[in-house]
Amino acid sequence: MIRKEHSFSFSSFSYNKHDDPTYLLEGAVDHEDFAGNAGTIEAGDLQFMTAGKGIMHAEMPRQNPDGSANIGMQLWVDLPEKLKKCEPRYRDLRAGEIPNIDIDEGKVHVKIISGQSHGVDSVKELAYTPVWILDIEIKPGGKIVQSLPEGWNAFAYTLSGSTAFGVGKDKTTICQYHNVVFEQKGDEVNAEVAEDAKENGHFILVAGLPLDQKVVQYGPFVLNSQEEVYQAMMDFQTHSNGFERAKGWQSEIGKSMVH
Repeated sequence: MIRKEHSFSFSSFSYNKHDDPTYLLEGAVDHEDFAGNAGTIEAGDLQFMTAGKGIMHAEMPRQNPDGSANIGMQLWVDLPEKLKKCEPRYRDLRAGEIPNIDIDEGKVHVKIISGQSHGVDSVKELAYTPVWILDIEIKPGGKIVQSLPEGWNAFAYTLSGSTAFGVGKDKTTICQYHNVVFEQKGDEVNAEVAEDAKENGHFILVAGLPLDQKVVQYGPFVLNSQEEVYQAMMDFQTHSNGFERAKGWQSEIGKSMVH
């Protein structure tokens, strides 16, 4: 979970070898990178940036008129080793483009950002690594059984309220700002909100294909060995092997920062 005040930002920051989806819940954030991509996402929008062989970019939260924070969720999704040298790319998904569905007599609302839910598919594949992202809100007394690909890694992060996950003796209630990681065995997630709950349960459900590869991370560089991390750092410093466009690049949106 990221909470970006208007005085906090990522300006001219380098990334390497992973997918970087950002889902904004409140406010607005500008994006710009050395490949010429630029855009602004607002509440309910999503952006996917693939760092690939290397990218330098800036993320700048907008200053909201009421002084409120910009709130969103950002994931780092590892790339398969064979794709770590792919070209960087950026694409966004507007709130109005995200399919949604209501189930359990309207007590459960699901936004299918990536993946599928109850017969509704997301509009397009956004990441090189197969990943599902579902925004689920459950009213008191509501429940959902969400199917997932068998054997995938999966977790849920609770944005507000409390949600009970599991069935029978394994049922566990997860409160706001807490995370639950599911076992790989099985192919569904059960979630419900108690009938007497004072507020809805709202969470993000994320599932992804296990890559079964070593992960070595140093700052924004995510690779498969220490030697590869050292090489990526050298590439960035020497503007080579994917970082050629970093030389002399400065973010325009970064210039608006007030120190």
